[in-house]
Amino acid sequence: MRSAVTVEQGTIAYSETGPADAPAIVFVHGAFVDGTLWRKVVPQLEGSYRCVVPDLPLGSHRTPMNPGADLSPPGLARLIADFVEAVGLDDVTLVANDTGGALSQLVVTRHPERIGRLVLTPCDAYENFLPPAFRYLQALARIPGGVAVVAQAMRIPANRRSPIAFGWLSKRRIPSDVLASWTEPVIRDAEIRRDVRDVLRGISKRYTLEAAQRLREFGGPTMLAWATEDRFFKPKFAERLAADIPGSRLEWIEDSRTFVSEDQPERLAGLIGEFATA
Repeated sequence: MRSAVTVEQGTIAYSETGPADAPAIVFVHGAFVDGTLWRKVVPQLEGSYRCVVPDLPLGSHRTPMNPGADLSPPGLARLIADFVEAVGLDDVTLVANDTGGALSQLVVTRHPERIGRLVLTPCDAYENFLPPAFRYLQALARIPGGVAVVAQAMRIPANRRSPIAFGWLSKRRIPSDVLASWTEPVIRDAEIRRDVRDVLRGISKRYTLEAAQRLREFGGPTMLAWATEDRFFKPKFAERLAADIPGSRLEWIEDSRTFVSEDQPERLAGLIGEFATA
């Protein structure tokens, strides 16, 4: 089922499947993708869980946010918390990847009230927000027209598969139509590019460093489901998080890179399903 809710920053579209009275799992994607990042995982869980998948304003969303919306990391964390409340969820298992993992760390340390559990797959953490290979995006966001230059380059299918785009985020080949759908909004819509500019300008490692110091205060169980072959969010970050979060569980996902939902969806879904009811 597709639906939408309105929060302070604007309208958030989302999909929802599974029994309405089942335990809720909210899936948080990262930059320049949308909820279809989880398209291979959700079908394996929706029989037993209420699976809610928002399309967050991180570059592949179709509806621009309000002019002047707070799209800084704290603002986006509040947006996620407000979304969870607007949909009427409680005791949520929050599952996050990539940029969404950084934002989810802020959610559980600043707005933990409706979050029962946290699952972090490979994601930004500590000083690695953004990873060095993608910091050029922050620089371009500070140049007038810079985001448009990157967006128009994504018209060329080969560029989408380059190492500084989606090329090294998964070991399996992401279907061309999926990559096209992820890049189409930022290519065609100047207001989406405005949102992207604001998101990129707001990113700073001070937010993830602060969150790391407070993650031990989150009272819910935490699992780190991390790829062993990630080029951008290396295993050492998972090990640091596991050491800093008391009682956390670290699970390695073999033969995978950042997008574990692409490379090992069965393994990831199994871990989430077992953890969400543990």
